[in-house]
Amino acid sequence: QVRLVESGGALVDSGGSLRLSCTASGFTFGTGVMYWYRQAPGKERELIATITESDGFTQYTDSVKGRFAISRDNAKNTVYLQMNNLKPEDTAVYYCNTFRGVEYWGQGTQVTVSS
Repeated sequence: QVRLVESGGALVDSGGSLRLSCTASGFTFGTGVMYWYRQAPGKERELIATITESDGFTQYTDSVKGRFAISRDNAKNTVYLQMNNLKPEDTAVYYCNTFRGVEYWGQGTQVTVSS
């Protein structure tokens, strides 16, 4: 079955960096768009980054542009989110997501940024 497993979340100081990973299984990873979402306490889940399947075209929500970078390694069935210059408002659970006829989510990884 389809499985997405996120990792890399941690407690980090403001201005620090983290790299999140999401490893996929159960489907042909290289043929679909991948997404990173996040959900902060008391807020709705929001889409923050998108990467297409082949040419790696990327899009970001305004709040993370210039600080976050999404990438993928199709050979490793993994999508990454490099997060730099982290701010306290980036504190959230981060999820990867894909749609393959059905929407799939990972279990999430917690990122906490201290001020």
